[in-house]
Parts: sequence; structure tokens; C-alpha cells
Amino acid sequence: MSTTASSSVDADLVSTAPGPRARSGAVRPFGGLIDPILVEEPVDFPFDGSVARGHAAAAWIWFVRDLAEGAINPARLEDDALAAEMLEPLLPQLLAKAGDALAQADRDDDARRRLRVQLGGDETFERLPTVLGALRGRALIEKAQVFGRALNGLTEEAALATALQSMPRQDKMAAAFLMHAALGQVGNPTRLASAVLKISGSAAEAAVTRAGFAPVIDAMLAHAQNQLHLLQPSGPFADIDLICRALERFHRLARAITSHVELERNGRWSMVLGRLTRRVSERMEPRLRNILPDLNGAMRRGREGADRLDPDQLLAALNGMYLLATLRDCKDSLALNAVFEQTWVQSGQSLEMHLNRCLDLLRANPGDATVAKRLDVGIKMAEVRFNPDYAETLRRARATAMKR
Repeated sequence: MSTTASSSVDADLVSTAPGPRARSGAVRPFGGLIDPILVEEPVDFPFDGSVARGHAAAAWIWFVRDLAEGAINPARLEDDALAAEMLEPLLPQLLAKAGDALAQADRDDDARRRLRVQLGGDETFERLPTVLGALRGRALIEKAQVFGRALNGLTEEAALATALQSMPRQDKMAAAFLMHAALGQVGNPTRLASAVLKISGSAAEAAVTRAGFAPVIDAMLAHAQNQLHLLQPSGPFADIDLICRALERFHRLARAITSHVELERNGRWSMVLGRLTRRVSERMEPRLRNILPDLNGAMRRGREGADRLDPDQLLAALNGMYLLATLRDCKDSLALNAVFEQTWVQSGQSLEMHLNRCLDLLRANPGDATVAKRLDVGIKMAEVRFNPDYAETLRRARATAMKR
């Protein structure tokens, strides 16, 4: 079951949690021409079919500053359409210059040092061939996205396998770019993995590689890694929808691999997936441990002074329930079993206790608007933590209590 999160608590109570802000003034490398194969930091494991956005941005600066020789107006780069329009006719010449610079760097130590300085570091220098390969194959990358969307409409496995076999696999770099761009459009990677195994004739990692479909698994791992940056935001106004969708995407990608491919114990795929699983789990564990304190803080009546609602606490508690439900659906792809099971049980017990207490208070004083609003939020949490039928029962109990 897929859990769709919502960070809205009450229009009069809590403002809607903001989504991730667009980076003001951020310029898309190469006018967005290679966006489908760009990934966000952290990138602990580079893959042939993708490039970290920071490395692409550094290469773009080098193109404009050192290779274009004034042919590209930096003042117009903030308009992606204009940047791409300016770049397209110049690309053949710029790519030739870039290739010459890279070849010179391979032959001459001084040229290599200069190029590394111009690019801003060793990491960008090492990834420059991948950037140039993506630019040369930009037309195919766009077609790969169309191909990926088309795969979603193929309901028969045989048709999917036929379509997958039509993708070029002889050029390893081109195949890596194409699979990364295509996979970004594929909603159900499990079907893709199943088709790969059917063509390969075996679930063994070596068989998948021999059949030329290693770029498919690489792309799945690269996209799984690319969920990490979405799981970092914290605080009551973190975009919980985004976090839950990233968890679900990671889970679908990880399961597509582990449920279909027999990974070699000491192989790179197994090592990368294990490390990514730990990274995701490490990001989620503190949030998981905060769920129960957030729930108790939001639903408990203040001990001193007038009873007041804390909108931030209520939002954090509701977000925690959405996250908990998502983690339940994704826990097979994470390393959180012990802390999850404990939090799942304790949150259910605690929520029921607070709901019963709120109902008792409302029966004793039907006009208490603060308790009524707190109960409303608690019922929304119960709908997520338990089920809609239980929430509806609570709403009827609330209505009965208000009539007294």
C-alpha cells in the first residue's frame, strides 16, 4: 500500500508545510540539455550513466569561460531556453576543443594540472569524459525519456522484453546514459528487472552482465542513491510528502534488484546497495525516534496555565504518522526493524490513550474548542496509523460528545 503524506493539519491551526525551495538564481548546466542524467549530492558511488550536478556545473563554467571565448553571453545564461539556443550551434566546436584539452591533459602533466585547476578540482576532472559523453549523446537521452514513458504503457512482459532488447547495448557509455534517462520515467522498476531476467536467461549477476544489461542495474542503483538528498530536510516544516515519495521510490528500486537479481556477495552491486540502505536508514532513524515524543507533546494537555495548542507540534506529530506508515511499507528495504517495531507498537498505544482522554474531556466540556481541535488532529493521525474505519468511528464519537 502506498502512503500519500499530507502536512496539512487545520487551516486555522497550521500553515501548509512548504516544499523545497528552488535555488534562486541557480543556473542549469548546459541550459538543461543533460538534466535527465544529472544527480544530486551526496554521490558516494559514481556511475557511468549519470553526473553529479555540481560536476556538470563546474564543466559548464569551464565551457563558457575558457572554451567559448566570448561566443556565449553569461548575462543570458539564467534563461535556460536562451542558454540552450546559444549552445546548440556551438557544441560541435566546443566539444572538439574540450576533447583536445582532455587529450592534451592525458599526454602532459602540466596540461593536466592546468585543466584540473580550471575545472575546480580532481573530481570534476575525473568526471569530465562522462559530461562530454552526455553532451554528445544528448539527442539520444531525450529519446530515452520517451522510451521510458512508453515502457509504462506496455502491460505484457513479452512486449516489455522486446522493447528493452531494442535499446543499443554495444556502446557501454551510451547504454548507461540511455538507461539512466529512461529509468527516470519508469514508474515500476520491478517489471523492468523482470524483463531483464527473462532476456538474460538467469538471475545470476554474471548472466545479467553478459547479456549487456548491467547499465539497467547501475541505473537503478544511481536513482536509489539520488533519493538521499531528499531525505535530509528536518524540522516541522520539512516537506513530508517529498520525503515519503523518496522512501517509496528507494524501496521500489531496491526491491526490483533484490527480488530479481542474485547479487554476488562481494560484488559492487551488493556493496553499493548495502551502503545505500545504511545511509537511508541512518537518515530515518532519528525521525523514527522522534515520532513518539512528538505525538505525546502534541496530544498532551499542558500541565500549567491555560490549555493551548502548539501548531508546530501538531504538524510534527501528524507528519510523523505519515512517515511511520510509509516506513511500514518500505521496511523490507531498510535496516530499521527493531526501532520500527517498537515505535509502531508504542505509537499505536499512545495515540489510543490520547484519543480516549480527549473524548472524555470533550464529553465533560463539549464547548472546549481547544480539545475539539486537538481531537480532530488525533483522528487524522488514527486514520493514517490504524485505518479509515476506526477514524470514522472516532468522528461519530466526537459528534456525539459535542451534542451533550
